[in-house]
Amino acid sequence: MITSLKKVDQYLASQPKEIREILEQLRLTIKTTAPDAEESISYGMPAYKQNGPLVYFAAFKNHIGFFPTSSGVKEFKDELSQYKTSKGTIRFPLDKPLPIELIKKIVKFRLEENTGKLS
Repeated sequence: MITSLKKVDQYLASQPKEIREILEQLRLTIKTTAPDAEESISYGMPAYKQNGPLVYFAAFKNHIGFFPTSSGVKEFKDELSQYKTSKGTIRFPLDKPLPIELIKKIVKFRLEENTGKLS
């Protein structure tokens, strides 16, 4: 049986080097912000769960999709104005650096939301 960690490693390894480096940076940001989150593959992409779904991400042709659920997008709507978004999706273009501090804030928000600290 392949562990979830190996599955995520396989997902990352299947990406071109330039994309893999961005995904690894995103993965590290999520794991350091939510160290107790369970890492797995869900819907064919890396997923993080702690007291319910936290965030997901995936590589696409021209962007990295970051999926912090609809509440994660709504809460940071103003800060996300320079990115394409939809109900539960943020598109980070491949030709720009990831907004690491913003990603940390979103992950922290989702952690608080999942643990019931937000009402």
